[in-house]
Amino acid sequence: MRYALVPMDRSHLEGVLAIERACFRQPWSEQVFVDALYNDTVSLIVAQAEDGRVLGYAALSVILDEGSLDKIAVDPACRRQGVGEELLKVFLRFGRANLAFLTLEVRASNQKAIALYEQMGYEKEGVRPGFYDSPKEDALIYSLYL
Repeated sequence: MRYALVPMDRSHLEGVLAIERACFRQPWSEQVFVDALYNDTVSLIVAQAEDGRVLGYAALSVILDEGSLDKIAVDPACRRQGVGEELLKVFLRFGRANLAFLTLEVRASNQKAIALYEQMGYEKEGVRPGFYDSPKEDALIYSLYL
């Protein structure tokens, strides 16, 4: 599968929103993504196929020297092909050059995502009990010190 990693813009919204709804029980709204596009502390990237289709996306918020991976999602039809890992690597390279650490939260049952984060060097730092509302499920907090 051939694709490019590019900064997200408004032309990607339809594809990003479709993936968002497919991947998350409580998806971000279109307005949240639009606001993020115009927020200087947020970076949004997409994996875009040669035909323009969005295969995945990621969002990173930065305050001072701290980064938070807010979202990373891949079209279910494109999983297990390295798209998520490549999106994550973009922010890891940025973090190593500019930040002290990166954090993220992940649903405790999302074993595939947890395996990827641990493979990339993230370490479990804590738990937010009952963080996700439906059903009540813990969020695991992971950090990567750069």
